Amino acid sequence: MDAHRKVELFLERPIRRGRTGATHKGALVIIGGHEDRSGDKQILRAVADRLGKDGKIVVCTVASEQPQSLWDEYESAFRSLGVPHVYRLDIESREEASSARAIRILEGATGVFFTGGDQLKITSQIGDTPTFSRMQEIFEQGGVIAGTSAGASAMSETMLVTNNGDASYRIKSALLMAPGLGFAADMLIDQHFSERGRMARLIGAVSQNPRVLGIGIDEDTALILEHNRSFRVLGVGAVYVVDASKITYSNIGEAASDRTLSAFGLTIHMLSQGDRFDLPTRAPFPHPAESMEETNDDKKRASGD
Repeated sequence: MDAHRKVELFLERPIRRGRTGATHKGALVIIGGHEDRSGDKQILRAVADRLGKDGKIVVCTVASEQPQSLWDEYESAFRSLGVPHVYRLDIESREEASSARAIRILEGATGVFFTGGDQLKITSQIGDTPTFSRMQEIFEQGGVIAGTSAGASAMSETMLVTNNGDASYRIKSALLMAPGLGFAADMLIDQHFSERGRMARLIGAVSQNPRVLGIGIDEDTALILEHNRSFRVLGVGAVYVVDASKITYSNIGEAASDRTLSAFGLTIHMLSQGDRFDLPTRAPFPHPAESMEETNDDKKRASGD
């Protein structure tokens, strides 16, 4: 279909998460930031492996203040992993996100990769545009959507946008949240997690809405979410899951208070490479890390690395 016509159709009927008939055939690779891009590239390899034999990945640099340097790094990394088609999508306005040019770049793509930077730039420039509709279409057709750092935070339906979280959370602290892209349903994702001491702010965030599962991801670590049902951990760090669904008490409602947050009955899981987490039951399952390392070694040998 002509790109101009596709833009018109997406403007008339945007593709949005949760609509009737929506599917979750694709995979999400959500990365805590600072993933290896020049050595073993274990996490980026997991993205490349999901693109298909003649795969095409589009690297979206909208979040970054240094888009050219990031594009150079990711283009080199993905080409070294054998991805035959690597393209850049540099969006600077919502007008560009509604252009036929953007749709042409995304044509035939089997994966999209969001770089780090500012997650608000991702959502404000792309959210509910024809570019986003096309990305949602790629995901529903079985493609992979990946994001690192700010690109990881933007994957969730609600995202953290302020407060470094390097101290105990206070009730009236400046913890601001905004709508994310919504690929990862019922999750709130935080990145650079243990490196920047963000446990307190994640607890504060899920205490505000215990329906949402808090996910903290360390650097050079990722979760791979399949069919929106379960995820597996990959990388050298940990993924932390904060479940507030059975919370018995919190003083979060004392909005005028400068008191430190109290929250009782939280469940916290710490998962490392190979471990799996089932979303419908909110239950973790152990899995030997060595099995994923062996699988990765087999893939490297097959690709000639």
